[in-house]
Amino acid sequence: MTFKPLPSLLLFLLLASAISHLALAGKRKVHITDDLDDVFDDEEDDAWKEWGKKPGPSFPPSDFSKMDPSQIQEEMMKRHVGPAIGFVKLRVGAHRTPDMVAEFAMKWTQVLRTGAVGVRFMGVDLHTIMFNLENIKDLEELKEFVLDQSEAYEIKMGDQFFRRPGDPPLDEVIEKLNRDKAKADNVDTEEIDGSVKTEL
Repeated sequence: MTFKPLPSLLLFLLLASAISHLALAGKRKVHITDDLDDVFDDEEDDAWKEWGKKPGPSFPPSDFSKMDPSQIQEEMMKRHVGPAIGFVKLRVGAHRTPDMVAEFAMKWTQVLRTGAVGVRFMGVDLHTIMFNLENIKDLEELKEFVLDQSEAYEIKMGDQFFRRPGDPPLDEVIEKLNRDKAKADNVDTEEIDGSVKTEL
């Protein structure tokens, strides 16, 4: 038995027929009837039903009648959601320029954002930096970082002040500096007056 090659026309027809069958098989449509009364759809699970809902409070309501105002404010801060604004008072008596204050603000913003704390610091004047905290839940991390900086003295948010343990209030520090300056000024004037008297 000898093998004879098929004519190229016959080979072409066989190949074209196979390709057309494959192409038609890919275009078949699935028909779904409109009668779906007996179909039971149970694909929605509890997670799907809860998706997009805002979570409720995860804390028990407090009885404010038995609290003093500072405790009430602390409870309100726990329930606060969203951004918060506060101020950082810089150490009193240090010489600084507006560029230095802007540099502190930029550095603090970059460091805290690297740590995933959404905050932005902005210089207000030579002694104050304002911050905008995106989520109040990051307040503890912000307090820890800012009070660890040598330039910062205290943080003020509303009526609350946060300082390093043992530091007196800023008003007392300013008052003490003013007293020391007044004493130094009095000593300087007495020395000048005394020298004038001895020269006469």
